[in-house]
Amino acid sequence: MLTKMIETLKKNPRTIVYTEGTDKRILESAHRLTQEGILGVVLLGKPEEVKAAAKAGNFNIDACQIIDPENYEGIDAMVAEMVKLRKGKMTDEQVRAALSKSNYFGTMLVKMGGADCLLGGATYSTADTVRPALQLIKTKPGNNIVSSCFILVRGDEKIAMGDCAINIDPSEDDLVEIAIESAKTAKIFGIDPKVAMLSYSTLGSGKGPSVTKVANATKKIKEAAPELAVEGEIQFDASVSPEVAEVKCPGSPVAGQANTFIFPDINAANIGYKIASRLGGYTAVGPVLQGLNAPINDLSRGCNAEEVYSMSIVTAALSVPEEEKVDEEGLEAIVRAVVETMLAAKKLDK
Repeated sequence: MLTKMIETLKKNPRTIVYTEGTDKRILESAHRLTQEGILGVVLLGKPEEVKAAAKAGNFNIDACQIIDPENYEGIDAMVAEMVKLRKGKMTDEQVRAALSKSNYFGTMLVKMGGADCLLGGATYSTADTVRPALQLIKTKPGNNIVSSCFILVRGDEKIAMGDCAINIDPSEDDLVEIAIESAKTAKIFGIDPKVAMLSYSTLGSGKGPSVTKVANATKKIKEAAPELAVEGEIQFDASVSPEVAEVKCPGSPVAGQANTFIFPDINAANIGYKIASRLGGYTAVGPVLQGLNAPINDLSRGCNAEEVYSMSIVTAALSVPEEEKVDEEGLEAIVRAVVETMLAAKKLDK
């Protein structure tokens, strides 16, 4: 099922670091990924505890590297590099204390080339995964924030939604970045992005600070990315219903057929994607973190082993150089495979 993705990753060997090395779900994913020869895996934790947890779950992690952040041979070099990165904001002692925690240690391992990507959050909060990434990996040139995007799939339908997990009340400029990055993520998953900048107003029908914010952001997006199909501010019904679109914004190239939805704040976004998932029958893949210099992704603490496995493959794929990525047909296969494994896991949970 994942043939094309596996071929791509085998041609471009990648190593993922897991911050929670004793977690059963992580160990099951590590077992599968290494046994199938898809990824190299680094598990963080005390070796005796990691091995004991693996033995208890009957997982083979012989091919995995286990690193104890509190007993790492290269810690002095890592401390020196992190002190430099923090630019006087943390002392040597504070850095050593931070690096004893696997979220900071794993992020620095990626920063220093010991792994290509990181997946955390099985027990850590989103903030505990994102904070080290912001401080150490930092944003890509031209980006000022980290944002998130969910890909939602129902049958052959695929849509993107952002930002549902990171930015609480994004500014106009934040919304510009979220929209452009979410469109890029949508493309990775085989979606030709048609971006709706959502609001309770359509093209001036309503008034208020959030309406102005979304309308101004839309203008800035059109200036920054003129090739991107975007409409806003626009109500959700006008963005997806051709009949409503014909009444509220006739002639729009996006209205009535949007597939990438940008919300004005995290309240609307988080509620929106969960309504789509729980009542609309969509399966949510993500959140995919956007804007970082290296792929760092966050799991839900309620995730299962299938979701860890799927998100590991997605995260590793994001670290593959652009010229080596699979073609559009391959991307479709990847998305189908990721969604099918997650759907299978959900059925097993019921």
